[in-house]
Amino acid sequence: MNIIDEIKGSFKSGSSLTKLIYINLAVFLAVKLLGVFTELFQLSYHFYPVYWLAVTADLSSLIYKPWTLFTYMFVHEGFIHILFNMLWFYWFGQMFLHHFSEKKLVSLYLLGGLAGAFIYILAFNAFSIYNPTIPMIGASASVIAIVVAISFYIPDHQINLMFIGPVKLKYIAIVTIILDVLSITSSNAGGHIAHLGGALFGFLYISQMKKGKNIARGFDVFMDKIFSLFKRREKFKVTYKRPMSDMERDIEYNKTQKAKQEDIDKILDKIAKSGYDSLSKKEKEILFKSTK
Repeated sequence: MNIIDEIKGSFKSGSSLTKLIYINLAVFLAVKLLGVFTELFQLSYHFYPVYWLAVTADLSSLIYKPWTLFTYMFVHEGFIHILFNMLWFYWFGQMFLHHFSEKKLVSLYLLGGLAGAFIYILAFNAFSIYNPTIPMIGASASVIAIVVAISFYIPDHQINLMFIGPVKLKYIAIVTIILDVLSITSSNAGGHIAHLGGALFGFLYISQMKKGKNIARGFDVFMDKIFSLFKRREKFKVTYKRPMSDMERDIEYNKTQKAKQEDIDKILDKIAKSGYDSLSKKEKEILFKSTK
């Protein structure tokens, strides 16, 4: 088995968490390779894959590329960017799957990303200090939604941080949110604002889940319908069975009768040795049917 087959097998047998990480990695590699191609041939910016995948707050541009509301959350700028996002996603995603289904993980990832994009678009159009034409990429909003959700679902659960020691999840979530608030005027303002949108949705999602309400139920149903279109349908194998001849039917009948007679002989021998009461319920039923 070559490495491609191993990756395919790992993807098919992996959880939704594994599949989402693989998709992020695949998109990262594809974007980087296409970026090298466009650089070598000095192509226009419109040929760069990021142009077609990154979301922008410029509504006049967004209206022609609405799919970017989803695609942006699978695109990363550099190796460190995707490394930290996927590490956070893996650690907190594993904890999330201990308490919730894979379907809920996918829904929270996508809806957290959408919430992040919405807050980013809203802020970049509401405040003049921001340039709405600056695009945004990254899975951070989606990941933060999962981080906040599980952190407030099991707030007192502790994990060990390097150089710090055991820390409760709720404090990790709170510090992360505070750092994002303090960074909304930085050079990566769009990313930090999107984080806050993802965090807000993650908090609302888990707050309602604790009350027995799933605010993503409608989205879950929608995603089920989408994924059902790509499921491979089972093929029914039609076989033709040749009719038995009279001789073959006689042979089959004789075999069946011989087997029945052997069973009856064994039962009669058992009665002769140990009496009728030694028979099992099944043996009594066989004997009763044969006497009829």
